[in-house]
Amino acid sequence: MATRTKEPVIPVTEIEHSAFCRTEDELPSKSLAEESKVNIRWQRIPTEYLHLSADELDARIHEARERLGDRVTVLGHHYQREEVIKYADFQGDSYLLSKNAASRPEADYIVFCGVHFMAETACILCAPHQKVILPNITAGCSMADMAPMDDVMDAWDDMQDVLGNHGGILPVAYMNTIAGLKSLCGRHGGIICTSSNAPAALKWAYERGERVLFLPDQHLGRNTGLKLGLSLDDMVVWNPFKPLGGNTPEKLRKAKMVLWQGHCSVHTRFTVKQIETARERYPDIKVIAHPECVMEVVQAADMNGSTEFIRKTINEAPAGSKWAVGTEISLVNRLAKQNPDKTIFCLDPVVCPCSTMYRIHPAYLSWVLDGLLEGEVVNRITVDDETQRYSRIALERMLEVV
Repeated sequence: MATRTKEPVIPVTEIEHSAFCRTEDELPSKSLAEESKVNIRWQRIPTEYLHLSADELDARIHEARERLGDRVTVLGHHYQREEVIKYADFQGDSYLLSKNAASRPEADYIVFCGVHFMAETACILCAPHQKVILPNITAGCSMADMAPMDDVMDAWDDMQDVLGNHGGILPVAYMNTIAGLKSLCGRHGGIICTSSNAPAALKWAYERGERVLFLPDQHLGRNTGLKLGLSLDDMVVWNPFKPLGGNTPEKLRKAKMVLWQGHCSVHTRFTVKQIETARERYPDIKVIAHPECVMEVVQAADMNGSTEFIRKTINEAPAGSKWAVGTEISLVNRLAKQNPDKTIFCLDPVVCPCSTMYRIHPAYLSWVLDGLLEGEVVNRITVDDETQRYSRIALERMLEVV
């Protein structure tokens, strides 16, 4: 059993999160040379792409798409900027996009405009002949980075020592995790979940075990547990930098859910004060929040749900309705543009797009597509066979409860 306290480490992706925050409502793309002045990690690409204008990039991308034809499928996550999402063959959340990719076996190349763990999931679900490409290799995820494999395996071993003879524990991993953690779930009788089916996935897990380790997002786990009737006393948080996660053996044995100490850098920016301000401004406002927000925000909102739930709810709402939204700004701006007959705005007055998603600049998309035209595959994402096999098991279990 681990007894040593580790030095806390903040993922670089978390430190870089506020890089693109601004007070304007719009986030127009600049040339990559201009955007690269922001002091974060950028993947270096040939100089010719740095100063191309939006129109020049648009022409190059369209030409490359036309020449590549059905050999390439471009996936665009909802949180992508407009200048990238317009090129996507499919738009959606990470799992839906991976399923879309798997439905296009004629495509030799899957270009995933998202972040690293999403490209891994596509690799797991796609056919062996398909190559998955991430346009900018530095597009990671701070939440996924908060649960590195070594820390989780140390924690898992400790939990087995404490709980092995007391009912054990099942791993439930949010989709926003590295492939290795998806594989852990497959190996140990666990399951993957999305924000849409987290309640169903947890019910599935509790039918098979007394306790659940939910990782990496403590807020989604806590909010879902409360929705299922658990109390806060039923949950403990696992701090990977403290012995036994900062818990006693007795606390772990009494717990029904162990929450990994991780969070989404975007969704933890939203506050109850922002909700109060929105309601003061518009007394008839409807507040809708993502369940990755902190518990107090989710409870203060009128409704909460996944990205797909938020989109569907607002798109189907009556004309004239007003919505304050607690999720990523690129999606909120897109919803406002698609629904001009409604008032739609982000709860946070400081615009902070997901800084890793925002690294998928059109120049990177142009670069990887031009490479394919020359027979060169850059930024290919791969997952080893064993990890793929166990990850697929956990993902297939998820499908059983959708």
